[in-house]
Amino acid sequence: MSYCNAVENMQPAERKALHKNYHDNHYGFPIHDDNELFGRLVMEINQAGLSWETILKKEASFRKAYDNFNIEKVANYSEKDRERLLNDAGIIRNKLKVNAAIENANSIIELQKEFGSFEKWLEHHHPKTKDEWVKIFKKTFKFTGGEIVNEFLMSIGYLNGAHSENCKIQEKIVKQNPMWLTKK
Repeated sequence: MSYCNAVENMQPAERKALHKNYHDNHYGFPIHDDNELFGRLVMEINQAGLSWETILKKEASFRKAYDNFNIEKVANYSEKDRERLLNDAGIIRNKLKVNAAIENANSIIELQKEFGSFEKWLEHHHPKTKDEWVKIFKKTFKFTGGEIVNEFLMSIGYLNGAHSENCKIQEKIVKQNPMWLTKK
């Protein structure tokens, strides 16, 4: 069953509303802000081994804990910040995931220096197959396996598949010209 169909059948109402907001307003839509791209990557990494619902419920806490996903601030986190994150019950307290967020922020800063932005780095490598993307991400970032990379790229409009073709949200996304529609 597709995420589109699953959302429509979710119960109770609070659970459905949480997923419907993400499905209707975020999933698959292009993101052009580097901090928001970084935030989505952090959230996808933290989802590994857990349900997406857990991450959606904690999104506000993630934003607060990681300074609204400000790449510069996260890249400069100290050991004290790592400890703060590992003791924050509002987020996923996994040392590998916390370290990945900080290291990946530093990697993005390097990409920004070379390409002008994280988004331009993504554009530079587009189009690629999922397997090609996974190789690039594993070489560039920490804690990025196949499922994380696939979901990240689908969620930001680089790979098709976030929505079923008959989903009304798919039409909205197509109007925003996601990268999966463009060929080099």
